[in-house]
Amino acid sequence: MAMAHTSPAFIFFALALVVVGAQPDSCSSRLPAALSNFTGLSCRPIWNNFVLRYSQDQENVLSVVLSTTYAAGWVGMGFSMDGRMVGSSAMVGWMGKTGIPHIKQYYLRGETASDVVVDQGQLLSTAVAPRVVVHHAKIYLAFQLKFTAPLAQQHLLFAIGTSIPVHNHLKKHVDKTSIPFDFSTGGSSSSSSSSSHLYELKRTHGVLAIFGWGVLAPIGAIVARYCKHWDPLWYYLHAVIQFLGFMIGLAAVVAGKLLYDELHASVHSHRGIGIFVLVLAILQVIAFFVRPDRDSKIRRYWNWYHHWVGRLALFFAAVNIVVGIRVGDAGTSWKVGYGFNLAILLIASIVLELLRWTGRSREALTAPPLQTQ
Repeated sequence: MAMAHTSPAFIFFALALVVVGAQPDSCSSRLPAALSNFTGLSCRPIWNNFVLRYSQDQENVLSVVLSTTYAAGWVGMGFSMDGRMVGSSAMVGWMGKTGIPHIKQYYLRGETASDVVVDQGQLLSTAVAPRVVVHHAKIYLAFQLKFTAPLAQQHLLFAIGTSIPVHNHLKKHVDKTSIPFDFSTGGSSSSSSSSSHLYELKRTHGVLAIFGWGVLAPIGAIVARYCKHWDPLWYYLHAVIQFLGFMIGLAAVVAGKLLYDELHASVHSHRGIGIFVLVLAILQVIAFFVRPDRDSKIRRYWNWYHHWVGRLALFFAAVNIVVGIRVGDAGTSWKVGYGFNLAILLIASIVLELLRWTGRSREALTAPPLQTQ
């Protein structure tokens, strides 16, 4: 699990909280009377409406009260060695459909629902039983954990789901994050630094992908189709523009790989389409070096291959950019920006195609009649 922008599903969930009259949680809010035994806690707003209250005694017992606005579903807090979901252990709480509170430890051995195993994990509890309290449209998860040494820097995972677990089975979260937190100081500078790094990496991946696959590659294809009257300039322009687009697109793939290593996000469709587009692009580069002569008998088949593989790559590149904007929660500015770019390319292609066919029609009308013997 990793730092992410607020998902659309979480926005709808937050709107539901407004409807029921919930107020955003903060450190100024008092704990419910049912948690009066949790005292002397430090408090930090941690993420969205999540508030983390905690204390650590000389026996390395960590007392935690995690709170956030709540309407239904589940709330979880995990402890990870590297900031990733896989291999971490989490405390998850919810209010059941019958009004009975639940809090369970889960071991996150994989990314699928079947790999989230209840009543397992590496967290050691104390004699103080964990509790869940729902009060004034807020949920409070209160628990104590025993560690072998004082807890300082620790990767914390936070997630929220809108579906009430049935038979302790968790459905997929609607929002999540990973935050390195220093329990010795309560500092969040490392968290901000990590968040900024991930944001810049994701932004770099998006910018490179859009410019390489979504701008240069289509322009190179347009030059090849509509500028052949500039012979041989069109060929060199096409080759240079496509090569630049490929290199920038390749840099986007590298940035995407680094981002995936950091986030370990479940973006299977985006990754799969991206790999497919990269393979098609590599095939196009290889085709450039094995291009037969114009007089060759197989030149016609090479042209068919080159044209249709290129069109397929451009189509799936555009699809994947849209998918990437969606799964990355990039925001309205990215959608409008790429939409505008796509509209310009489509309009330019349509206009140039019409001019091309108009020119052909004029040539056909002005061509001299065939002389018959």
